[in-house]
Amino acid sequence: MAVITKIEVFRLKIPLKYPFVISLGTIYHADNIIVKIHTTDGIFGTGEGCPYVYIVGETAPSAFANACAMAKLWIGKDAAEIENRVLELQNAFPFNYTLRSAFDMALYDLLGKKCQQPLFRLLGGANNRPLMTDMTVGIHSPEEMAAIALKFKQEGFAAIKLKLGTTAAQDVARVRAVREAIGYDLPLRVDANQGWNLTDAIAALRQLASFNIQFCEEPISRHYRHKLKHIRTQSPIPIMADESLFDSHDAFQLAAQSSCDYFNIKLSKSGGIYEALQMVAIADAAGMQSQIGCMSETRLALSAFAHVALARKNIQFFDLDSVYMLAEDPVLGGIQFHTGGRITVPEAPGLGAEIAPQRLEACTEKAVVTTSVHT
Repeated sequence: MAVITKIEVFRLKIPLKYPFVISLGTIYHADNIIVKIHTTDGIFGTGEGCPYVYIVGETAPSAFANACAMAKLWIGKDAAEIENRVLELQNAFPFNYTLRSAFDMALYDLLGKKCQQPLFRLLGGANNRPLMTDMTVGIHSPEEMAAIALKFKQEGFAAIKLKLGTTAAQDVARVRAVREAIGYDLPLRVDANQGWNLTDAIAALRQLASFNIQFCEEPISRHYRHKLKHIRTQSPIPIMADESLFDSHDAFQLAAQSSCDYFNIKLSKSGGIYEALQMVAIADAAGMQSQIGCMSETRLALSAFAHVALARKNIQFFDLDSVYMLAEDPVLGGIQFHTGGRITVPEAPGLGAEIAPQRLEACTEKAVVTTSVHT
């Protein structure tokens, strides 16, 4: 047994290099939760969750407060019993997906370290295929987005994603400007972040088809997920579910209803690795492919995402570009980013990544849970 003896929680705030604008709002900094789980065998595992209130309804202050309550559930229990630990959190905190993902991730990091294996290998994968992240352009004027996209093309990125979701006319103008700037040889993806209504979504997707769009993420509000199949049947562009896809229950319904072409799986939205693997299995059984995506995580969480990607060939698209947006990189080890968004994954046990101890020590909000009382 690897009995959990102590859980540390940190609130890690990192400014973005520039404001990132999407249809749901503007993001100025990452405000993430770091969890370190210690066991009787002297090993610790680390996890990270990135709460986006626009998407998951969690904030860093609420997540930090709930983290101590979550930690109390696990003190004195076996860290190797991942399913039992994850289900405990699902039952007690059913809507705290992001925070649960940090705890879940720390358990998988612990397991990899205990077995002295990198996580991708422990999950049955191999480090033998290339991972290439796309690069995202936030919402700006058509001219600004075209200039940014051209810069990313010149830097060698394999694909570019455009944030949309205003009006159909404005968004078509944005995509047109980008295509005129970068040409048609580079894959172009769009993400409306639920910004269109049903009518505008169909109009926009039909007009965007001539610009050779690889797929569109979440064209309409997740509250109208029952309409997503209609959008898909009317759209000449493949549809990827994002905000309408949180966990395996959502994945099953979307696949059963043929509502989308692809899944966008984010650990901070799914509740962690345990649930994400079930979602990938559903996609695989339904003959669909998946993308592994990010919020504003550091390379710690991005390392976990990359391990999952290497473990499941169903994951064919990679949106792991938050590292390029953060003004600081506090991670030791972990995945490395190279020219054009190429990613290499370490062979170290577990995630192979840690937040620098001095950076955690500098966090102004932190807590330690060892018994029913935390400090």
